[in-house]
Amino acid sequence: MKRVIVTRPDLSGSALGELKDWLAITAGRDDATLEALLHSACDMCEGFTGLMPLENQCEEVHPAAPPGHGGWRSLATHPVSAITQIRWLADDGSTRPLEASDYRLDLGDDGCGLFRLTAAPQESRIVIRFTAGLAPGWTGLPDGMRHGILRLAAHLYRQRDRGDEGSAPPLAIAALWRPWRRMRLA
Repeated sequence: MKRVIVTRPDLSGSALGELKDWLAITAGRDDATLEALLHSACDMCEGFTGLMPLENQCEEVHPAAPPGHGGWRSLATHPVSAITQIRWLADDGSTRPLEASDYRLDLGDDGCGLFRLTAAPQESRIVIRFTAGLAPGWTGLPDGMRHGILRLAAHLYRQRDRGDEGSAPPLAIAALWRPWRRMRLA
């Protein structure tokens, strides 16, 4: 499975304002850097919790399994709020839509996006476009998750010249995110 984020949320408003307040920055010269750090912190939050915090438009590429070979399959990204498009993906990278009768879509109670093919595959892969995320915007995020993203972006900004200190979030941030962490059985 390969995921591409087609459209990211705009963090230039209240999210950037909160981060600048936290860091006591009043000038606008670092705004692009701070927004990039907010997006990185959102990505790290997703990596830790297993949940995409803010709504993004995404695409995932999956093998096109014939009917009867596996049944319903799940998108890897959670939580999914809408599956908007499913297309055949040719080896040359071109796409074309599936007929509505060639597939079934569903959303699980746990935010899982489900799909299955009902017709014989015409290509070896399919691409599925969908919307995923806990909240449509920054202010809609749960307080602990939003505060953890903010603190991590500030931490990354302060550590920017010191090199890589590891990929795990600091313990105080992990504690803020732990209530939303999805556990996976290996």
